[in-house]
Amino acid sequence: MKSRIAASAIVFTSAIALSLGACSGGGGTQSGKAGAGGGNYTIAVVPKDSTNPWFVRMETGVQRYAQETGMNVFQKGPAETDATMQAQVIQDLIAQGVDALCVVPVDPGAIEPVLKQAMDAGITVVTHEGASQQNTMYDIEAFNNAEYGAFIMDNLAEAMGEEGTYTTMVGHVTNASHNEWADGAVAHQKEKYPNMTLLEAEPRVESQDNSETAYQTAKEVLKKYPEVKGILGTSSFDAPGTARAIDELGLKGKVFTAGTGLPNANKQILQDGSVASLTLWDPADAGYAMASLATKILNGEKIADGVNLGVTGYENMHFSPGSDKVLEGNGWIQINKDNVDSFGF
Repeated sequence: MKSRIAASAIVFTSAIALSLGACSGGGGTQSGKAGAGGGNYTIAVVPKDSTNPWFVRMETGVQRYAQETGMNVFQKGPAETDATMQAQVIQDLIAQGVDALCVVPVDPGAIEPVLKQAMDAGITVVTHEGASQQNTMYDIEAFNNAEYGAFIMDNLAEAMGEEGTYTTMVGHVTNASHNEWADGAVAHQKEKYPNMTLLEAEPRVESQDNSETAYQTAKEVLKKYPEVKGILGTSSFDAPGTARAIDELGLKGKVFTAGTGLPNANKQILQDGSVASLTLWDPADAGYAMASLATKILNGEKIADGVNLGVTGYENMHFSPGSDKVLEGNGWIQINKDNVDSFGF
């Protein structure tokens, strides 16, 4: 059944507080069903890439929500991280008549037309990692993006001894969240670490959300600019790919990296010292939260400060300053060789 709720009837809110507990094992629901009090909706979650381990983990949260609510909630994404392919998946889901779309955009600008088509058709749209998205009712961020970037910079600065030249790497230069993290990192470096310098010639490079590309790009940067001592990554592929380049070039202990990554996928490079630490939030909880928020919108519930999305860490949300769409928290954590075995994913 399609939602007939007008966008004007929705009061927009904010903030995810993704807690340490949520990131360290999948959170779990609060008392009561997150989807209680409404209809049996069909909700589709569209990640950037159906094979990326990050989004494989997200699907466990989507499945958990489906099991707990009894609704038809599922995840369907493109076979690779490609904006055109993602738009086609969304187009197909619109044709199927889903009630809600929860999208992690590859390129917010590229999917604006198809998300507008969905909203014009009465489909509820929620996004994650798309703070610049216009055709969405809400965008869920696990934290303030600038502050998360500052946190990654603190990790890189510690590894670099708070001095030396560095550059930043993003999955795609069109990815809103990745660039906001990198911008936040650079701003934090300029304020807190005066002996560090951003590489002027190439202040931002691209990994295309691909481990091989991250590795090749890092290797090219390190060969071309021998003064570079650090590469700050954003995509979950950036720091691991950079660590591989550092190791291959014999630069371990001389060049450093930090960024986002999953515990199990990066256990070896953390334990052997290739990377001192990584950061993350639990994508399973983000998937659950998106579906929960979509259900509340479909039910006609008022979305206001303090809204509880039924999963630990997303139970007290607030507006991002100056926004009536972006919901954010402070849910990042640090993974290192001492705690990498404690997360369960």
